[in-house]
Amino acid sequence: MAVRGALIEYSGQFIGPLPNIVVFQFNPEQIARTITIAGSEGGGADRSQRAQTERSTAAGPPTEDFTVTIALSAAEEFGQPGPFTGVTRTFGVGPQIAALEKMVYPAGGGGLIGMVVDAVGAALSSAAGKQAEKPIPPEALAKLLFIWGPTRVLPVSIRSIRITEQEYDNTLSATKAEVELGLRVANVPASDDLIAQGALLYTRTVKEVQVVAQMARGIASLPSIVPF
Repeated sequence: MAVRGALIEYSGQFIGPLPNIVVFQFNPEQIARTITIAGSEGGGADRSQRAQTERSTAAGPPTEDFTVTIALSAAEEFGQPGPFTGVTRTFGVGPQIAALEKMVYPAGGGGLIGMVVDAVGAALSSAAGKQAEKPIPPEALAKLLFIWGPTRVLPVSIRSIRITEQEYDNTLSATKAEVELGLRVANVPASDDLIAQGALLYTRTVKEVQVVAQMARGIASLPSIVPF
């Protein structure tokens, strides 16, 4: 059985009993990664001046962004009936898309009912000419883990999401779609986010092991590249 990639939304210090999980129906064929060195932006004379002072220092850890395109299709489930076939026949790939969309909205809140109550309350207050007694506090974005095999478990945030619906059924529910996600690795997780810290430490440790393996390979090849 092939290992599949996934995105997991969690809260607090634990994954929780009912996490929002999107397991990739088909693994993306490629991942485009960009690592940006801190303080490397800019150009011209300004860049050359900074180069003199930044040659042996770093303004901070580099940022890593990557893009994955997730393919979704209802046809696979239609061909293999299971417990969720009825859901697929009703909504197509809508549930998977909705789960991904949920990950880009602030975590918590009262859901749809809470939104309706808040909207009604705001309308009544406005009609009565009353001002809000306190500002609305900022809401935290969802905490996410990107899992790509046993060597890559990363805390990420979704920077962009582009949904292309490609086919529909007779009720105009999307039955085939592609979702392009722009992700950024949380290189400096919050101090109270133990899951993100643990995931980052695990992945970095795996990379260190790979670096050591490559160093041994490089040392072994020295006689063939050094002429003395």
